[in-house]
Amino acid sequence: METSRVVRVRRHGGPEALLFEDRPVPEPGPGEVLVRLETMALNHLDLWVRGGIPGVRFPLPLVPGSDGCGTIERLGPGVLEPAEGTRVVVLPGLSCGRCRRCLAGDDNLCASYAILGETRDGTSAEHVLLPAANVAPAPPRLDDDAAAAFPLTFLTAWNMVVRKGRAAPGTRLLVHAAASGVGSAAIQIARLVGARVAATAGAPAKLDLARRLGADDAFDYGDPDWTAKARAWAGSEGIDVVVDSVGAATFAPSLRLLARGGRYVFCGATSGFELQADFRPIFFKNQEILGSTMGRRADLLRALELAADGKLVPVIDGVFPFARIGEAHERLASRRNVGKVVVRIAPRD
Repeated sequence: METSRVVRVRRHGGPEALLFEDRPVPEPGPGEVLVRLETMALNHLDLWVRGGIPGVRFPLPLVPGSDGCGTIERLGPGVLEPAEGTRVVVLPGLSCGRCRRCLAGDDNLCASYAILGETRDGTSAEHVLLPAANVAPAPPRLDDDAAAAFPLTFLTAWNMVVRKGRAAPGTRLLVHAAASGVGSAAIQIARLVGARVAATAGAPAKLDLARRLGADDAFDYGDPDWTAKARAWAGSEGIDVVVDSVGAATFAPSLRLLARGGRYVFCGATSGFELQADFRPIFFKNQEILGSTMGRRADLLRALELAADGKLVPVIDGVFPFARIGEAHERLASRRNVGKVVVRIAPRD
């Protein structure tokens, strides 16, 4: 019997909770494809699945991982494409495909929407079994590492900047955590739609990256004067859109910087889940506070087209071999990473 190596979490904990196991290579059923993975990339969701979150139940045992790049090895009954041997990226959002939300293109609002590696086994594995709708040809311009680093963060950033933030030419947009996967993607997307961009980060190398990606200015959030500098950059009207994945530490200062009719869009809370704010300026200034999780599959396909043209490029911090996936988790958890942390599953010559 052919077996496949996976990393499984059976109970929450530190990197030691990542257990290497062998399992039979799964056989694709109707509408499914079997992908042999070359690389996968980490997201904060992987840390949460491994370590646990108070009040959230993950269906352990579980193979974490939402992003990946590999080759179609086998097609299930009824699947005609992509053909066997096609190099593909994993599309991490799972939906029913039949409800009114899905049929309207809002698959991320499907009542059964889930993320790969959160509710079903994900990409920390040599093989992954997926619905055929959850793979797309990998842009030739992106190597395996870059292709694996692309999907979840660019999908999330697109939804925040374009859909929720409604960024347009001239929009004044502030990106927090500029060197994170979502932050680095958001800067590129915002510049692509013509927005003016500023960013925050916590280290000189991260601030330099933000500027290289196209930010007009970047501020160290450890500087007590960073909000004054951001206000001076934006001008008297304030900032139109804030894109945030930090949460508690950045929420209140972001609202103070927000313009009339401004939009604060957040996709996570890496600094904590408790938010405090004065409601009065929010309604007096017609501001919007918008939660954002993932995005439309069609938007990810559009972003992949732009990657194929060289207009969007994932930033990679480092690449770890599969055997050292625990170290990759520690790198992401340390917040020292500048870009995405990638795990190379298949050995390279």
